[in-house]
Amino acid sequence: MLIGELAERTGMSRDAIRFYERTGLVAGGRLPSGYRDFPPETVPWLLYVRTAQALGFSLAEIARHGEELRDAPDPAGALSALLEAKIRTVDERMAELALLRTELAARVGTGCPLRAAGAVSP
Repeated sequence: MLIGELAERTGMSRDAIRFYERTGLVAGGRLPSGYRDFPPETVPWLLYVRTAQALGFSLAEIARHGEELRDAPDPAGALSALLEAKIRTVDERMAELALLRTELAARVGTGCPLRAAGAVSP
């Protein structure tokens, strides 16, 4: 399928598809005319890429996990494991951000944003 049809079926721009091709996330051949030609299975893969990005996965993670999912004996179970791991990562990041917020809040109104509230001046 030509890149225009692929763009139409996925709702992605041609530029986005070219970018994914340059980064190795999708592979297309070339027709004798020089046009890009993508296999039909590129459509669900690109829809997966878009969804995975929306769920916070980086392109590197998507590329790495894509092979794992394709080769997994139980792709649904493997995907669930990836989602659970991402939830743990999000929880860790939320905890880090909560600590950062607490630290920032302690510095509000101290006159010096680099001095914590209640700290003794040198």
